[in-house]
Amino acid sequence: MKTAKILAVDDEPQIRRVLRATLGGRGYIFFEAHNGDEALELLRKEVPDLVLLDINMPGMNGLEVCREIREALDVPILMLSVRNTEKDKVRALDAGADDYVVKPFGMEELLARIRAALRRYQAAEGAQAVFESKDLNIDFERRSVLARGKPVRLTPKEFDLLRCLVEKQGKPLSHRALLQAVWGPDYGEETEYLRVFINQLRKKLEANPNKPRHILTEPWVGYRFEPGPGVASS
Repeated sequence: MKTAKILAVDDEPQIRRVLRATLGGRGYIFFEAHNGDEALELLRKEVPDLVLLDINMPGMNGLEVCREIREALDVPILMLSVRNTEKDKVRALDAGADDYVVKPFGMEELLARIRAALRRYQAAEGAQAVFESKDLNIDFERRSVLARGKPVRLTPKEFDLLRCLVEKQGKPLSHRALLQAVWGPDYGEETEYLRVFINQLRKKLEANPNKPRHILTEPWVGYRFEPGPGVASS
């Protein structure tokens, strides 16, 4: 596996210094920016495998930067913030983030989340190669999706969640099972993560997000993927 490149965007020199020492010491290729404008300029020259992005920065804040990055790149984005409310987490996930890490954080926890994000993005083990239905086409190897013949851009975590649902199509999956399959074994109670990502998938994939045909809610349990008519998979 290639050496992963990680971009850290944070206006606090001490945070960047600790990240530089820790991530560089673990063998990652590390580069940094102290604000959003500098980060976007760097991204025109170098494409990272993962972005660590602070929310509270002067000028362009992290949510704005996240949206800009997501428009151009399909890489995992981990938001860093001192804020720990459900509302703040939902705003970050809505902006396109894949995970949310609260400051101050333990480096071992952060490293574990980085490894999990990279592993899930880079690996496609055990997944079917293609899913096709009357209105939905998914190429898991190329990570490409067509909804009613039109290409759809999914974030890495949206794609991972969709893959998990499709692999178990027709079967109800609990909130905990989905969280642990997509985000890792340390997750299980963060139901706001699922709610945000399920809503995003429905908006992008369903003809009528308010009356979904594929991504269905299982009351008091979780969610279920229904393939619909004209299905072919391999």
